[in-house]
Amino acid sequence: MQRWGMAVNVYSTSVTSENLSRHDMLAWVNDSLQLNYTKIEQLCSGAAYCQFMDMLFPGCVHLRKVKFQAKLEHEYIHNFKVLQAAFKKMGVDKIIAVERLVKGKFQDNFEFIQWFKKFFDANYDGKEYNPLLARQGQDVAPPPNPGDHIYNKSKKPIGTAVPQRTSPTGPKNTPNPARLGNVPSGILRKNSPAARNGGTEADAQILELNQQLMDLKLTVDGLEKERDFYFSKLRDIELICQEHENENSPIITGIVSVLYATEEGFAPPEDDELEEQPPEDQDEY
Repeated sequence: MQRWGMAVNVYSTSVTSENLSRHDMLAWVNDSLQLNYTKIEQLCSGAAYCQFMDMLFPGCVHLRKVKFQAKLEHEYIHNFKVLQAAFKKMGVDKIIAVERLVKGKFQDNFEFIQWFKKFFDANYDGKEYNPLLARQGQDVAPPPNPGDHIYNKSKKPIGTAVPQRTSPTGPKNTPNPARLGNVPSGILRKNSPAARNGGTEADAQILELNQQLMDLKLTVDGLEKERDFYFSKLRDIELICQEHENENSPIITGIVSVLYATEEGFAPPEDDELEEQPPEDQDEY
């Protein structure tokens, strides 16, 4: 088992002359880990930080548990939990604002990578490191455009439900014969002379479908906001429990057991694959 000393903590903040520009910071990340990130925001997946910790303290992170191709927010959170476990193991007392970082906003991620670069410089001993070998052949794909990972999965099918050719101005365009076989018969009737002469019923159906589409979009947006709201409340409760975990309070124990209870067919994404530590230790922010 690899043994390390404790990490050197750094506390310097953003406004210092040695801070790198965003372009220089990206170049350092890509050169060090042989990645191809194009935006600071793509660091929101947490994968790069996990491998940097493996570079600094070999073996403190099990890289096979890191989702290098993470594209969804719950996968980003998983990676940051792996990073949190490594921080705790190495005595790093930096608070990771996971909820903010995984949203993919530039300022939050740029401030964190600025701190991490100082942390890296304070702890790196110059030893050789092969990032490709350390990843053991795992493919690395930069996260998609930050901010899209929450909404694309829900909105794409809805957005494509009504083809563009159902527009009221559609009859002005000549349909492509090769595509007529895929067009619903109701739309073909609309494009026929009979439909043009008495198309009010078809127009009404289109308006009704558009209204249903708008209602579904509003419902999805509302559900996502409600999900994020209640998730943040649960995280606040979890943090309070962690602050008092050493008090052996039966109330705290009961709350924690409810927070981490699972149901058949549903469980948190791969939390059981993290280090063999109590869940409340792994989730400490």
